[in-house]
Amino acid sequence: MSFYGIMGLFFSSYLWCTISWNVGSAYDRFDRKEGIMCLFRWGFPGINFQIFLHFFLKDIQSIRMEAREGLFPCRVIYMEIRGTWNHSLDLYI
Repeated sequence: MSFYGIMGLFFSSYLWCTISWNVGSAYDRFDRKEGIMCLFRWGFPGINFQIFLHFFLKDIQSIRMEAREGLFPCRVIYMEIRGTWNHSLDLYI
């Protein structure tokens, strides 16, 4: 029984740290005046805990939505940019 109590304590501390560090929060900024799109993401504390990407609006080829239906439905929005891969905008609706 003490094993499950200790594991529960570790798991709850992990969840509380994730909530307090605001892991996974993000924002996307579309600036038409400057012609720039910015993606910002928070991650776990460490070397690369912030992701900040800039793209020119003229380089964006398409924005598409992928939908999976069934027991665990998921909808994700992707952005396709010239010369790179599809970037997920992390909008899980």
